[in-house]
Amino acid sequence: MTFEIKGNQFIKDGKPIKIISGAVHYFRNMPDTWPEIFKKLRAMGCNCVETYCAWNMHEKQKGVFDFSGILDVAEFIKTAQNEGLMVIVRPGPYICAEWDFGGLPWWIQTEEDMEIRCFNPTYIKYFDRYLDKLFDQIRPFLTTNGGNVIMLQCENEYGSYGDDKKYLQYLRDGYRNRGIDVPLFTSDGTSAEYILDGNISGCLPTLNFGSDVAERFAEHDRMFPDAPKMCMEMWDGWFDAWGDEYHHTTSAADYAKTVEDMLNKGSLNMYMFIGGTNFGFTSGANHFEKFLPDVTSYDYDAILTECGDTTEKYFALREVIKKFNPEPLPDVPANRVKKSYGQITLNQSSGFFENINKLSSPIASNVPKCMEHYGTGYGYIAYQTRLNRDYVNAKLTFESLGDRAQIYINRDLIGIVYVNDSELSVEFSAKEGDVLTILCENMGRTNFGSKMMRKKGIAGRCLLNNKIHFDWTVYPLPMDNVHLVDFKENANAENSAFYRGYLNVDVPADTFVRLSNFKKGFVVVNGFNIGRYWEIGPQQTLYLPKSLLNAGRNEIIVFESDGLKGEPIVEFLDKPILG
Repeated sequence: MTFEIKGNQFIKDGKPIKIISGAVHYFRNMPDTWPEIFKKLRAMGCNCVETYCAWNMHEKQKGVFDFSGILDVAEFIKTAQNEGLMVIVRPGPYICAEWDFGGLPWWIQTEEDMEIRCFNPTYIKYFDRYLDKLFDQIRPFLTTNGGNVIMLQCENEYGSYGDDKKYLQYLRDGYRNRGIDVPLFTSDGTSAEYILDGNISGCLPTLNFGSDVAERFAEHDRMFPDAPKMCMEMWDGWFDAWGDEYHHTTSAADYAKTVEDMLNKGSLNMYMFIGGTNFGFTSGANHFEKFLPDVTSYDYDAILTECGDTTEKYFALREVIKKFNPEPLPDVPANRVKKSYGQITLNQSSGFFENINKLSSPIASNVPKCMEHYGTGYGYIAYQTRLNRDYVNAKLTFESLGDRAQIYINRDLIGIVYVNDSELSVEFSAKEGDVLTILCENMGRTNFGSKMMRKKGIAGRCLLNNKIHFDWTVYPLPMDNVHLVDFKENANAENSAFYRGYLNVDVPADTFVRLSNFKKGFVVVNGFNIGRYWEIGPQQTLYLPKSLLNAGRNEIIVFESDGLKGEPIVEFLDKPILG
């Protein structure tokens, strides 16, 4: 296959083509689902799939790279090729995507001279190393090497963030110097300001929007009259944040009309074809007036549901795309089986404080510092100290907090402070020798805008009655080792506690985990963290893919930070409840 841009057209194998693409993030969808997703993409009439690449997943630890399993981007591309699909890759290094830190690895924040998304030598050093490794995975699949990767993106929506053209030029030249010889592009908002700051010569300018095609392309048409017209992100839904009143949805008919308008004008990539899941602690956050952490589900009201089911939107789009596709469409594959496995009781438990030394090694610290300072990026962190004297109606104050702190005297919860509170403080009384513990949760790094470099844990001064209290012990808690918890049968657990039970299944199938009697925490199934839950919603169930289940016994561990509302019962449903 050959692919190039000539004038205002995309040319495949010497003939003009419309790119009809859908977004699928390999790192949000289990590998066993990729072939089925691609078959449904083809059956809707698409000829291409687009994906971001998440640097922070491929390099979780500095200098240690992972391209296996759900991170096997080469296998993802190869699978798409086997299904007859072209591929568009958006490597970053920044991707946004409502993903933790916009895809950047947390550990770059530990560098003193770091400034992200600009021509900063330290930032360049690290993303150069990442691109070296990533492009080794992608290069064999370029159309120029006989593969199916037709285009790569430089950066992402840079015009909404900054204006460092030297940085963009360096990125573009770095792609070329690494043998990326297919067309390059940028994608930005629709105003002239965004396009001017975000685009660079040698990269096709594309746009991101969700409606009103003619209006959105007005500036692009004026600035680039002879370039192909492509919407790189035609938004078909939206993401949810914890505390939203409802799950965001959009009209199938309205979106189908927008897609038809865009196809009459040029090419498009529908964002998202399937949203998938923010497994573990990978969800990001927006932070403007308030900090708004995203929920675990990235269903997005996309064309396929979080678990890959077809929707009204899917069939409406199939009818539209038929008008632009002379070939008969394949039959639509059936949806995967979902099962309701009923309820189980997690009859083993263990308190958080009982296990803190099993889950973490203590670090002596004069004062509390941010999570990143102690070499951890995700999960929780506990700060503990022994009080030197009695305190009556004392005030504990945080200068900066990332993102939610539970304050304990001995093992009694005496207050919770959230980053959005009008005052980051709590009052307490205690005796000399009492132990003060502050358990902080990282609820997701900001993925967009000027507050991306905000640190987690206690990021500023922590004052006790407006004075600095010294001599702390710090416990980083990435929570990737909950198998070490010392569970006991029918124990009376503390407010913050771990619970364990077992689900027995004959035949594994997709299911959805409901935790009606739990308030806040995360769920681990057979050692895999399927994500966070929070009673404030809107999301009320967690997606559990069948590939994580075994025929027979399955271990379910829940960390509940806020205390149960009833018995530790977990229910497994055959339908999601997203709000």
